[in-house]
Amino acid sequence: MSLSVQKRTETVTRGDGSDVTRTSQEEEGQHGGPPRPQAGSGREDRLREELQWKHHLGNGHLSAAVTHFSVTRQCCKQRGEVFDRDLTIVDTPGLFDTSLPEEVVKREISKCINMSAPGPHAILLVIKVGPFTEEERDAVRKVEEVFGLDAWKYTIILFTHGDRVESDFDQQLTEEGDKLQWILKKVGHRYHVFNNLKINDRGQVLGLLKKVDDMVSANGGEFYSNYTYQEVVRMLDQREADLRDFYQKKLEEEIKAVESKYEEKLREARQERQEGVEQLNSELKELKRYYHALESGVRHVVEQTVKTDPFDQILEKFHETQKLKLTS
Repeated sequence: MSLSVQKRTETVTRGDGSDVTRTSQEEEGQHGGPPRPQAGSGREDRLREELQWKHHLGNGHLSAAVTHFSVTRQCCKQRGEVFDRDLTIVDTPGLFDTSLPEEVVKREISKCINMSAPGPHAILLVIKVGPFTEEERDAVRKVEEVFGLDAWKYTIILFTHGDRVESDFDQQLTEEGDKLQWILKKVGHRYHVFNNLKINDRGQVLGLLKKVDDMVSANGGEFYSNYTYQEVVRMLDQREADLRDFYQKKLEEEIKAVESKYEEKLREARQERQEGVEQLNSELKELKRYYHALESGVRHVVEQTVKTDPFDQILEKFHETQKLKLTS
């Protein structure tokens, strides 16, 4: 069985919210179709990756999702519903790729653990049907190095490209010899075969989910965890708390800045209002003074009128008298 260039780890969440982490290793250009094109820009690759995952999972095509050929070398996490189950798959392409710089591999491993924390309910070790070499066996050993010895109790081997099997598959496994039997023994001989030409076959999908359920039940329904995962959970919780505190402080600072800005505007508005009130009072005072002055001359004017004088004539005479007073 082949474990070649492209390797990845995935986490699948079952209907009860449990996770399945998948570690796969598939050879470029040998997945039942034409050779895989070279990856483009990181943004374009990432977008293509997410669209393909969402298409497969969104349409219940777990077969296509699991055997999906990743075009990037970065971990990603996708969610979808398959047969009334909420699935989460963490894909870690290049996890065991010896062509990648060590620091890149370590970073992707860390991201894989972060994304699948607090721990997966199952690990799918995806192997393409074909010759199994010593080099590939060494790569599989890294599963144990990354996840720990107990991780094998949570692992199922998923053989892809089952359409290439020409004879009885169990017999073919036996014929592969000790190299493959070593891995099968590690996982308690738990494995499932996917036919890549039948990605819409409900039977092979349900068969895989049934085996995952049985394994999870055998593990008491608990997700896999070890010291590394526990440390990651603590780290994630701490960083989340730190970020929340940081943004809470930023929020408080922004609130104070906004309040300060509007308090200044309110002070200016209050000042303008006070000046307006003072101006109003001044005008009212002047207006009252004017009419009080008019009233003081009323008696003098009416004393010069007779009973038959019309009011308009009296008013006109009064205004003329006041004008003379103001101009004199």
